[in-house]
Amino acid sequence: MRCVVCRNGETGPGTATVALTRTGTTVVIRHVPARVCENCGEEYVDADTTARLLGLAEAAVAAGVQVDVREYIAA
Repeated sequence: MRCVVCRNGETGPGTATVALTRTGTTVVIRHVPARVCENCGEEYVDADTTARLLGLAEAAVAAGVQVDVREYIAA
């Protein structure tokens, strides 16, 4: 896929670090599978992975967590 940010690079498999903040909770998830632009480094996470990340963040908010750093573990 061609990068929509720089419009020059192609994306390839890689990983990303995603930080989500909501209602006083910050969750950082490392090593998230993503497509990464070879030119500018822009990261693209697919819809299924995004849904899973949002679920993790919602659970952290519900548990009253303020800051959490996790490794992404594939289901």
